[in-house]
Amino acid sequence: MFSSSKIKSVDFYRKIPRDLTEASLSGAGLSIIAALAIVFLFGMELNDYLTVSTTTSIVVDNSSDGDFLRIDFNISFPALSCEFASVDVSDVLGTNRLNVTKTIRKFSIDPHLRPTGAEFHSGPLPHYIKHGDEVDEETNEGSVALNSASFDKLSHQYQILVVNFYAPWCYWSTRLKASWEKAAKIIKQRYDPEVDGRILLAKVDCTEEVDLCRRNHIQGYPSIRIFRKGSDVRETHGHHEHESYYGDRDTDTLVKTMEDLVDSIPQEDKKIALEDKSNVTKRPAPLSGGCRIEGYVRVKKVPGNLIISARSGSHSFDASKMNMSHVISHLSFGKTVSPQVLNDVKRLIPYLGRSHDKLNGRSFINHRDLDANVTIEHYLQVVKTEVVTTKSSHDHRIIEEYEYTAHSSLAQSVYIPVAKFHFELSPMQVLVTEDSKSFSHFLTNVCAIIGGVFTVAGILDSIFHNTIRLMKKVEIGKNY
Repeated sequence: MFSSSKIKSVDFYRKIPRDLTEASLSGAGLSIIAALAIVFLFGMELNDYLTVSTTTSIVVDNSSDGDFLRIDFNISFPALSCEFASVDVSDVLGTNRLNVTKTIRKFSIDPHLRPTGAEFHSGPLPHYIKHGDEVDEETNEGSVALNSASFDKLSHQYQILVVNFYAPWCYWSTRLKASWEKAAKIIKQRYDPEVDGRILLAKVDCTEEVDLCRRNHIQGYPSIRIFRKGSDVRETHGHHEHESYYGDRDTDTLVKTMEDLVDSIPQEDKKIALEDKSNVTKRPAPLSGGCRIEGYVRVKKVPGNLIISARSGSHSFDASKMNMSHVISHLSFGKTVSPQVLNDVKRLIPYLGRSHDKLNGRSFINHRDLDANVTIEHYLQVVKTEVVTTKSSHDHRIIEEYEYTAHSSLAQSVYIPVAKFHFELSPMQVLVTEDSKSFSHFLTNVCAIIGGVFTVAGILDSIFHNTIRLMKKVEIGKNY
């Protein structure tokens, strides 16, 4: 067994009797300064230990989210009708998807971008519409030509007023003309307007009656509208509630459709919805001339285009009157990151999320009086940022965020104007990794601070004390 004296012999911290030590004002001052320095440096070290540090690197994109990229958007077009608004996707690999509808929602909006009703269900337009082979005979016109005054009068006079809004220069209007006039003549013979009064077929030349066609939000020619007496509601902002016909345009089909409309009148008087055979080609007409398009599309991770335009395989559009001005409420790439997760990531990268919504809230307006046939294009460079966080030694969390830069331009075109978003993904990605700090390293630094401050303070006190003693000896020597 070791005796206590032998154990005391290995004491690194031998004690000096208190009676042999002397306190001084200089030593007290240095002790206070040393204590404050220790507290300050300890706080700095603790803050550095608690602060998250990251390492940023540029690596080849090895995305774990597959070969497809999701694009979310919410865009309002004040002058594009939901009736013909089409979302198309294309890329450099040859993908060409027209009129995407499955993941898209449309809402008619007023000039102030406010929705005018429930979701607009346009449905897919027929790929092929049958036309008649009748020869156009000017002398056998059966429909009534309308202007603004006669339209208002007849829409309140007849139970059903079916109007063909057309343009003489339109190819599809020309193909419809003979069948329309012949069908109108047959309906007039079967349901004499002067005696029956239930249905009347009419037509409006939109090159002559510009205001009337604008009031009914006609953007494609020909547009066949079905107005029912009492249901054409006019509000202060000019909304109309009626239907559009998208079916075949041969004489037999038109006549059959008109007869089905007449047969539905008794049920409509009783406010009972009738599921007639013609409802497959009739849908509600747009309530206003504007449209808000929201939803998402999935695209391949290659350069491509997201295009929004007016599209129809059986209508013509006047390019000089198409205005593709729009307001972007939201446009983002990749999976939507929840606010909670985004806030968690921002402790690592304070600037993350600032450029993934670069176009949000911006307006791109084309003043029609100054320019016509204007296509608005956006060029987007998309870069992926991948953040790897470490919440514990065994928990790793990967957060993927796509950010982009945008450059926009307005360019005149000889074709139908469109709103085009050209996107290109960078083959490189930004990898941000959280660097974890060990507690042992923090403890070592704290010990170094305490020991270092005490050592330096001791050296300074020794130098100061010896200097004072030396000065006193010199002064005593001079006195003698």
